[in-house]
Amino acid sequence: MVERDVKDRLLVGTRGSALALAQAKLVVDLLREMTEAELVVAPLKTSGDALPHDKLGTDGKTAFTGDIDSALAEGRIDMAVHSMKDIPTSLDDRLVIGATPKRGDPRDALVSAAGSTLKQMSRGARIGTSSVRRKSQILALRRDIEVVELRGNVDTRLRKIEEQGLDGAVLAAAGLQRLGLGSMMTQAFSVEELVPAVCQGTLAVEARAGDTEVLKLLEAIDDPDTRASSECERAFSAELGGDCDVPLGGYATVTSGRMFAIGIVADPLGRDSARAEVEGEGDDPEALGRGLARAVKERGGARIMEGIVG
Repeated sequence: MVERDVKDRLLVGTRGSALALAQAKLVVDLLREMTEAELVVAPLKTSGDALPHDKLGTDGKTAFTGDIDSALAEGRIDMAVHSMKDIPTSLDDRLVIGATPKRGDPRDALVSAAGSTLKQMSRGARIGTSSVRRKSQILALRRDIEVVELRGNVDTRLRKIEEQGLDGAVLAAAGLQRLGLGSMMTQAFSVEELVPAVCQGTLAVEARAGDTEVLKLLEAIDDPDTRASSECERAFSAELGGDCDVPLGGYATVTSGRMFAIGIVADPLGRDSARAEVEGEGDDPEALGRGLARAVKERGGARIMEGIVG
């Protein structure tokens, strides 16, 4: 392992996409107020960036995070910035999540070519999304529109709206805002209308488990409420056993020590869904997340998931 003097220089690893770099910059800007060390963003190529989506298989998340995590574990970088929703439930034993900065906007947002809201769009409108979760919930709101496959980085998806003659696309509000494109949002859906992806809008900064100096530094930018919410949402997803192919959403928030969480599992075509809400003390967010998952299962989620995964 390469040893680094964290007092002098810290390498912050991330993917090379525009959004990943913007997110790393957010973390670096927070850390600059906490240390005199030089902070250098180190873009890294991942196997996920090199493969088309249909070749990612069941390891879609680790395809984007695994190479960066390996670089961190081997000491080639000092910390790694990920979107929390991309981190697998089981983390490499050599690594820990050192900080969860204050969460960004968790909502989904519509970007419309004509400036319309979803309700204002005409029958047969074509909406693009890369998410089965978004597709199922959009169709539940508007069964008379068509949802089409739309993949790629944020800038690619925005460009394809015009290229493919789409009426709009649904993306993460936080991603648009972090890229300075928030003004393009025609509509931001409430978390009840479109239950967000687990940990949408949340960043995770990883460090090596034994790197006490870096972990102490990261502790200063950790937001306890964001960490608690992410632990609840990740426990919810883990208890359900969901993956990127399951239309599942979960969102938790903390107010004055009380945690509220909402979860949903839906049929991919929006014909059926099971949702539940739970509330309790925020001192055991993982238990609350597991309880939310059980409530969703009892309300039909188990049946829906059985039909999806066969």
